[in-house]
Amino acid sequence: MVSRVIPVQAFDLVIFGGTGDLAQRKILPALYRRHCAGQLPDTARIIGAARAELSRRDYQSLVRAALQAGDISAGKDAAGGQVDSFLARINYLAIDATEAEGWQTLAQTLGRPTADRVRVFYFSVGPALFAPLAEQIWAHDLADDQTRIVVEKPFGHDLASAKALNRTLASHFDESQIYRIDHYLGKETVQNLMAIRFGNMLFEPLWNSQYVDHIQVTVAETVGVEGRASYYDKSGAMRDMVQNHLMQLLCLIAMEPPAKFDPDAVRDEKLKVIRALEPVEPHHIVRGQYALAQEGAGGDEDQSYRETVGDPRSSTESYVALKAHISNWRWAGTPFYLRTGKRLVARSSVINVFFKDAPHSIFGADAGRHANLLTIRLQPDEGITLKVTIKEPGPGGMRLIDVPLDMSFAQALGADIDDAPDAYERLITDVIRGNQTLFMRGDEVEAAWAWTDPIIAGWTSRGDVPKPYDSGSTGPGDADLLMRRDQRDWQGINP
Repeated sequence: MVSRVIPVQAFDLVIFGGTGDLAQRKILPALYRRHCAGQLPDTARIIGAARAELSRRDYQSLVRAALQAGDISAGKDAAGGQVDSFLARINYLAIDATEAEGWQTLAQTLGRPTADRVRVFYFSVGPALFAPLAEQIWAHDLADDQTRIVVEKPFGHDLASAKALNRTLASHFDESQIYRIDHYLGKETVQNLMAIRFGNMLFEPLWNSQYVDHIQVTVAETVGVEGRASYYDKSGAMRDMVQNHLMQLLCLIAMEPPAKFDPDAVRDEKLKVIRALEPVEPHHIVRGQYALAQEGAGGDEDQSYRETVGDPRSSTESYVALKAHISNWRWAGTPFYLRTGKRLVARSSVINVFFKDAPHSIFGADAGRHANLLTIRLQPDEGITLKVTIKEPGPGGMRLIDVPLDMSFAQALGADIDDAPDAYERLITDVIRGNQTLFMRGDEVEAAWAWTDPIIAGWTSRGDVPKPYDSGSTGPGDADLLMRRDQRDWQGINP
């Protein structure tokens, strides 16, 4: 089974922050892979823009080095000339978002907007530059109805800043032109959540509080905050992960079926989930901060969180676990347990849907308790496992055991899954096509902050300090207590 690659229409893509880490590691390699797949038309142009004074040839050399450093070009250039033909698309202009220099040259390079050519401005810069960029684009008459802007997270630092950012962008662009990119939503298996739920009659009738006992969402990382220490210490796990990535996973798990697979229909249902979230009680939240690993624990013993950020008194959390409730008819009484953390024992993103026990066991007390468990693995080893109860083989009566029905996407789909576009490839082509399904809407962002802000404010007012946990562990012990109070246990981080 080979998926058909459909070329996108002609476009100009301007990457502000084109010399930055994100552009070099993610955006340009994603465009290169789509170029190799034959999805970019011959007339597509890519323009890097930054303050550095570089020639076009210098910038092309920088891009070539980035492709080689990420080993992107090694397997894609077998036919020869792919890197060179990609670099031929690329231009560079020195532009300062807050100054006039360079903008007239950009206007001359792009020419006047035309109906048959999409124009995309990618804001791969800090949020402080979003407003100046938007103003400069309009001041130099670079935008029309076909123009789109791509905004990287963070979408504000709290509700007030998110509202201010939305107002600024809305003063220059319509909501239909604003693409707030969250790379998590571009992952193949994250999108599969909707296919699993709404494409299988097996699951959707059972997807409610009558049959589901509880749901766990885990996003665990083995890395620390190296390279992001300055940003992360001002944000923490709640702002960096829960408010966006985990919130989006929660929405896809819990939302009602949209009337159709349409951007606003999907985002309307996600918004309803966020607005139905109850405030989180203080005893239903655990914050943690990684320390040095104990000897022999197998973790990275080089630096603790506080040593990495250079603040021996930092109270920023690198780990959050919480218990959430959604107040609607579908999910009333079913808790959702969310957790995310850095420097944990294994890298794992997984959703576990625990179904309730059968209402009555005909096999007697000796058979034990058995319940179905649906596990959706987002990374690594993407796939789905459904645990079912069967009779244990052999004589000796009806002894029950649980066995997995396991499907690994890599095994089931073979080369197709290996060749599938990565998150940035998919999302960038969606921007060019004008498909906003996988992008957050402004009111969705504000609703997420409206739920998150009181949690953070509560920590501050109470003077809460994160619980230390060993690097290379599963997190602070209080997170296990959070579950055990409900006679449950975490699952989903496997070394």
